[in-house]
Amino acid sequence: MTEFTPILSLLGGSLIGLAAVALMAVHGRIAGISGILGGLLQSPGSADWSWRAAFVAGMASSAMIVALASGWSPNYEVPVTTLMLLGGGVLVGLGATLGSGCTSGHGVCGISRFSARSIVATCTFMATGLVTVFLIRHVFGG
Repeated sequence: MTEFTPILSLLGGSLIGLAAVALMAVHGRIAGISGILGGLLQSPGSADWSWRAAFVAGMASSAMIVALASGWSPNYEVPVTTLMLLGGGVLVGLGATLGSGCTSGHGVCGISRFSARSIVATCTFMATGLVTVFLIRHVFGG
């Protein structure tokens, strides 16, 4: 069972929102992770490369920095095999490609801009996630 942490959740969500607003204000760009990472991999050395690299490095290192500074780290377990994780990653990448963006771009940034495409995309991946969890947990017994 996942522990309910409303204060940490509020803080984390606020930081995500602040990062999205800051990126839009400073660079005029949407904080969609698949687009940021895709641009980072496609055009090394371009003018956009440095802010993309800083954004990804900040995402990757922030949890470690908090853990080192506070001594706190979450308990977690991965109840699936490595093959399932890899398969899930491939499916998420395919979905982000077909959907022209990822959950962060559509869900956080697109909905806040009242983008109809993002609202449809977010409803689609939320419904798909709900059905997937139901099937895995209650039909297939995972």
